[in-house]
Amino acid sequence: MPGWGANSITVADELTRGRDAYDRLAWADAFAHLAAADRARPLAAEDLDRLAIAAFLSDQEQASMDIWQRAHNAFLSLGDEPRAVRTAIHMAMGLVNAGEFARAGGWLARARRLLDDGQRDCVELGYLLVPAALQSLMSGDLENANAAFRHVMEIADRFRDRDLQTLGRLGYGQSLIALGDAAGGVALLDEIMVAVTSGEVSPMIAGTVYCAVIEACHGIFDLRRAQEWTAALNRWCEAQPGLVAFRGNCLVYRAEIMQLHGAWADALAEAHKAREWLSRPPARLAAGAAYYQLGELHRLRGEFAKAEAAYREASAAGRSPQPGLALMRLANGQLEAAAVAIRREHEEARERAARATILPAYVEIMIAAQDIEAAHTGLSELSEIASALRAPFLRAVEAHARGAVLLAQGDHHRALESLRRASSAWRELDAPYEAARVRVMIGLASRHLGDKENAEMEFKAARQAFERLGAAPDLASLDRLLHPAAPKEIGGLSAREVQVLRLVASGKSNRAIATELVISEKTVARHVSNIFTKLGLSTRAAATAFAYEHGLKSAAT
Repeated sequence: MPGWGANSITVADELTRGRDAYDRLAWADAFAHLAAADRARPLAAEDLDRLAIAAFLSDQEQASMDIWQRAHNAFLSLGDEPRAVRTAIHMAMGLVNAGEFARAGGWLARARRLLDDGQRDCVELGYLLVPAALQSLMSGDLENANAAFRHVMEIADRFRDRDLQTLGRLGYGQSLIALGDAAGGVALLDEIMVAVTSGEVSPMIAGTVYCAVIEACHGIFDLRRAQEWTAALNRWCEAQPGLVAFRGNCLVYRAEIMQLHGAWADALAEAHKAREWLSRPPARLAAGAAYYQLGELHRLRGEFAKAEAAYREASAAGRSPQPGLALMRLANGQLEAAAVAIRREHEEARERAARATILPAYVEIMIAAQDIEAAHTGLSELSEIASALRAPFLRAVEAHARGAVLLAQGDHHRALESLRRASSAWRELDAPYEAARVRVMIGLASRHLGDKENAEMEFKAARQAFERLGAAPDLASLDRLLHPAAPKEIGGLSAREVQVLRLVASGKSNRAIATELVISEKTVARHVSNIFTKLGLSTRAAATAFAYEHGLKSAAT
């Protein structure tokens, strides 16, 4: 029949084109041609598997789930249980990413049953062990995760399966890092990346490994290594026409690195792209990171309304808006709100990476709140983490924070030593914004030590850097620092001391004042002592009388 023959030629042509596109890693074309062939005549199991992978990599996850289920049934009808198990595992991992844990558990249970509850000796058993090992890793059961991934590697090596070897080594490296062996874990991840960048593993596994390795590097603040692998991930994505999966994550990492290196306009464009990719249904967990990155860039540029909106979107997507939101409150003059937020975040952060991310902002805000005791506590913890991880980025952060604390204490010589170390470290990392902020503090320390010429040079260099970057809030802060408005003198008291005096005059105890101002009771006692000394007073009653005479007693606190 002529009609039937013409249709057969069309189906065969679409199938050939689809397979060719699949081999060329042209995922959108592969999906289009294979789907066309499937509509004309249902595909066989092998081609259904190809179609599902093309769907997944071209960002059609729901379609990929449906097609893998068909492939699973097709492999079962052929009596090929191992291949059916692989499709079940693909579906389970996709469902986990979508947050459908019950359905994922059901597919994993079916996969175990098909392997005779683990009695069948085949490479698929190793793949089946990976989700459980990952669950142990994510839940903090590190010893079991470590042992499980070693078992995965043993199976992979026995069957010489490169994809499973890569997954096993990835999980094992991640568990080593979590157990405190960052050097051993990173060395293993670097070895894995050699296989990935050489094209020795399948695209689905390669994309997973790229993102996991970069995330691990960020987790230990090894930004140089993260930058190198992010660039490699970008090249890998660009080499595969139609690839969408993993691209959004790549853009977030690129935006973070661009921000560090001062390319804020480019970083903003990348963050917007990441938000668009990751927010399309079904929304990815990394969408929160994209929104947070947008918030950070808007905050640094002084676009506070946009930053606020982005931080709220990040929170709605499951990513904490801190420490960025607290730093924005600080820049807006809302010191108490900033202090409350960063104290709570500091108390709630449990993982080392999360605490290291919070601590620099915590120290900065505690200094602004004149709670030097709390700032010291934060600095000590930051120093411990920096010593443990030995990452150049954290060394720069620690020296920066130490210099700020010493400067706040009036120890200008030691502050200058730490700040110069921080300045050198930030220059080595090519981080112009952080370097400029340090230069402002170096200028302050130099001015206190009588070196006005050096102070002027540091302030000028910082201003030029802020102008190039578009760091409007820092420019305004520097202007206020260099050209302060003449304050209304009240007995030589600082703004914070005036605030404490108002509360003393209202009858509040030191403990109540500490609670209201979100500072320690010891810090309040120091402020009260300073007030008495400056005003020549000896009792709280006398201080209350002074406040009343100077119009402070009835003022709002």
